[in-house]
Amino acid sequence: MMIVANIIIIAGLVFMLFGVVGLFRFKEFYPRILVSAKIDTVGAITLIIGLMIKHGWSFFTLKLLVIMVLLLVLNPLSGHIIARSAYASDSKMSDEYDDGYGGV
Repeated sequence: MMIVANIIIIAGLVFMLFGVVGLFRFKEFYPRILVSAKIDTVGAITLIIGLMIKHGWSFFTLKLLVIMVLLLVLNPLSGHIIARSAYASDSKMSDEYDDGYGGV
């Protein structure tokens, strides 16, 4: 069981590494907030699941479960709120991302 838990933890770290690469790759605000919101949720939950498997059922696992539920709810919500406030304050993207169809 420890090997499976370690593999899941390593997978979570790889997800987070790809997210950091994505943050450096994108130059504009909206793609960066998308990557950061997704990678926080996916990477952290994968790490928490790996830790839950590694430690077995205990009070620590119950705490991790509560943290995981909070992450599932609050990470996408906070990313949405930040992106919506940027949109409401007329934060525009540069012409580099113009698709030629008149869309943003």
